[in-house]
Amino acid sequence: MEWVKTTWGKVVIGLVAVLAVVLVIVALTGGDDEESADTTAAPEETTTEAPEETTTEAPEETTTEAPEETTTTEATQACAVENLPLVAAGTLTVATGEPVFPPWMGVGDDNFDVPESGTGFEGALVYALAGELGFSDDQVTFVRTGFDEAIAPGPKDWDFNIQQYSITDTRAEVVDFSDPYYTTKQSLVTIDGTSVIGATTLADLANARLGAAIGTTSLDFIEEVIQPNEQASVYDDNVDLIAALVAGQIDGMIVDLPTAYFMTAVQIPEQGAEGIIVAQFAIEATDPDNYGMLFAKGNELVPCVNEALGTLEDNGTLQALEDEWLAQGGDIATITE
Repeated sequence: MEWVKTTWGKVVIGLVAVLAVVLVIVALTGGDDEESADTTAAPEETTTEAPEETTTEAPEETTTEAPEETTTTEATQACAVENLPLVAAGTLTVATGEPVFPPWMGVGDDNFDVPESGTGFEGALVYALAGELGFSDDQVTFVRTGFDEAIAPGPKDWDFNIQQYSITDTRAEVVDFSDPYYTTKQSLVTIDGTSVIGATTLADLANARLGAAIGTTSLDFIEEVIQPNEQASVYDDNVDLIAALVAGQIDGMIVDLPTAYFMTAVQIPEQGAEGIIVAQFAIEATDPDNYGMLFAKGNELVPCVNEALGTLEDNGTLQALEDEWLAQGGDIATITE
């Protein structure tokens, strides 16, 4: 019995020991499994977001608009021959004096008083201007008018008038003018043996008997600038003015300088006297004498004539005509204040 107890006890003890061992192994194995199962969680996947695509916007396309094609402007079309406001369609009708005198028109024995010859400064200018406007020479027609009657207000039966018309504010109230085509000075003309020879100041002319043609700036010059003690004598035209000088009715006459050259070279010698240009006048106290073509008030032809005249000035034609026809060789004295 004792043996049985002892043996069974041993068995029990052995079983307990084995069980203990098994439990230890299980515990150890289980621990490993749990530890394995309890693995360290992988760090959350942190995908770096790609930066937002920031495309630089291209600057707005700024195309410079090409200027409008201006091959033919309205102004150019208006100045075409077929569109010009003419008194006779297709013809440029030009008025001038009766008669005309060199160096302005009709220079030379065969051409005297013949504006159609195209000689003289104004005669040549008319044809140059007509050509620039688009007219041929045979499309130019001349008519004659008195100097003063052309300045009267009202309609005209010509396109423009050219006979050394000075541009003045008073005249511009009733007629229109082109831009100036010539700027001149006034001069004193006499014959041998008169009291005005040698005059160099206005004071030297205080007692002089002076004359000029009616309606001219030369007459205005006597009255407003020279202001002699005796009232100016007034004549219908330069022919009568010269006759009065040669007859001794006046001491001297006031005319523009180009006219003075012609008078002393041609007209006065024809009257049997010697013409003398005493002096030209300084212009400090007066506006220059500007010649312009004369039009009926409101004539729409004026801008086209000015455009053509501007071209002739820019390309040197106007100066060349002045040099050719109004050459004033030699220096002359100047009358000052």
